[in-house]
Amino acid sequence: MFTSVEDVSARLAETGYLASPAVATTVFLADRLGKPLLVEGPAGVGKTELAKAVAEVAGARLVRLQCYEGVDESRALYEWNHAKQLLRISAGREQSWDETRTDIFGEEFLLTRPLLTAIRGDDPKVLLIDETDKADVEIEGLLLEVLGDFQVTVPELGTITATRRPFVVLTSNATRELSEALRRRCLFLHIGFPEEELERRILRLKVPGLDEALAASVVRVVGALRAMDLRKVPSVAETIDWARTLLALGAGTLGEGVVRDTLGVLLKHQEDVLKAAAKLDLDAV
Repeated sequence: MFTSVEDVSARLAETGYLASPAVATTVFLADRLGKPLLVEGPAGVGKTELAKAVAEVAGARLVRLQCYEGVDESRALYEWNHAKQLLRISAGREQSWDETRTDIFGEEFLLTRPLLTAIRGDDPKVLLIDETDKADVEIEGLLLEVLGDFQVTVPELGTITATRRPFVVLTSNATRELSEALRRRCLFLHIGFPEEELERRILRLKVPGLDEALAASVVRVVGALRAMDLRKVPSVAETIDWARTLLALGAGTLGEGVVRDTLGVLLKHQEDVLKAAAKLDLDAV
């Protein structure tokens, strides 16, 4: 999909995703080597958006598996359309069981889920396995088969092998440790909070009309909050939301009143709001 690291940066920027050199380099290598990309980092720093941006620049279909506790093979891989199978059995009462069984375990009755969907067909796809750390450990065994050989075994149909491999992005907030076997199959990328200059560029891109001086003040205040011992420090998503809030309020500068009244946009716990209100020194930032 990409010819160079610079090509990655330029084309992602066209979609509104400003990639750091480390991000652009790792995306280029994942594409060139044909390996899945495991992206870790705090919530709201752009892990999921990276997969969406890659799909957009590649003209690829985005196939997303949203992980959660209890997600199983039938939700991730495939299941059979049991209602349709029962109707077929009822309609073919005069057939032998062998004839009926051959019918009801055909393609017509197969419901493909994200993992199987991603490896079937010749069209370009980006497979996003989002919040992998929220899935049970058992699901990783399924991922190992799919990501190792890009094939899936359906007992009734045989082994289905990808004719065109998807670009794979796994995201994790590191709420639990992923297995070493899964990590070995992937290139690793950690996306943390961006440096000030990059975050200012992101704000100017995502919040048109924001004054450059106000954007710089927003980034400095958010940086000061991130340095505090808070339950949930503000991420890039909250920075963008706060900038949009200030623009909507018509705030040209960051005074104590407007900062105090809008801290709830940046912080999500009352104890964090109280701590920030007490410790934040606007004169120092």
